[in-house]
Amino acid sequence: MGAHIAIVGNGRIGRPTAYTLFSERLGDEFSLVDVKPGQAWAFGEELRHVAASLRYDVKINTYEEDEGVEGADLVVVCPGKPRIPGVQMDRRELVGANAEIVNHIAEVMPGNNPDARWVIVTNPVDAMATLFKKVSGADYVIGTGDHPDTLRMRTKVSLELGVPVSRIEGFVGGEHGSAAYPLWSTIKVGGKPLEEYLSESGKKLDREAVTGYVRGVSKKVVDIIGGTEVGPAAGFRDIVRSILEDRGETYSVAQSLDLLGIPEPVNVNVPTRVGKVLGPNIWDELSEEDRVNIAEAAKAIYANYQTGMKAVGKA
Repeated sequence: MGAHIAIVGNGRIGRPTAYTLFSERLGDEFSLVDVKPGQAWAFGEELRHVAASLRYDVKINTYEEDEGVEGADLVVVCPGKPRIPGVQMDRRELVGANAEIVNHIAEVMPGNNPDARWVIVTNPVDAMATLFKKVSGADYVIGTGDHPDTLRMRTKVSLELGVPVSRIEGFVGGEHGSAAYPLWSTIKVGGKPLEEYLSESGKKLDREAVTGYVRGVSKKVVDIIGGTEVGPAAGFRDIVRSILEDRGETYSVAQSLDLLGIPEPVNVNVPTRVGKVLGPNIWDELSEEDRVNIAEAAKAIYANYQTGMKAVGKA
């Protein structure tokens, strides 16, 4: 029997995410939820037309209340206030408004979906995943975090070195945002560690340019076309597919970890095997520099999470 996938929030990121999962036939039942009157219904009609094109026999449910979804195997949580085009705005600035949305979902959905795995997309995603896990008490809660940033990093390294992107490995970790760090000790080119490749090839890599691209390219896209859409959706597809098919592929997702100096577990991005269960992660394989950067990012995530909990009166 196939999976029941719910997509909460059918806006600029929820729609391409749902379409990407749908086109890969990852479920035999999809539930679409959006509080805007008619939004989920309208998008559901479009997906029915896609199903006709694909000759894909799939059940599609649409709801205007989060409480309507029952029995989902996996829920992708996308709703929230986005960054505004043309305005210098960090994802962290969205925490107040979006904490209220995520808190509500965490309160009302898990009871009807007790076996669901929860994939949080709403920004600031790491803090929102931490809040969701705290409020819901659900066991399997991850943020999509730094997998989209990892794809951006591989893109930039490929362009800088003139090497096909398929030959670039490695991850970004920490926060999805201004404390995202390329994990240099994980990066390989054609199977060789980055430093070894650079030494043998005589090429140079501007690490600051790579980091700047990872942290800044999405804002440039937002300013021009209003938001990032299909790039993140492809990354979310990777994660969801690995969970539902129990592939155990390694992605940099925001998982709940206890780190020294932080009083509660926080969802911070460390590359980890992703399947029906999480782990192990590669923390012990990282360089000391990479681990320090992730720990610093976790402190920023925790502060943002606390702001969110205050916003919903639960601090």
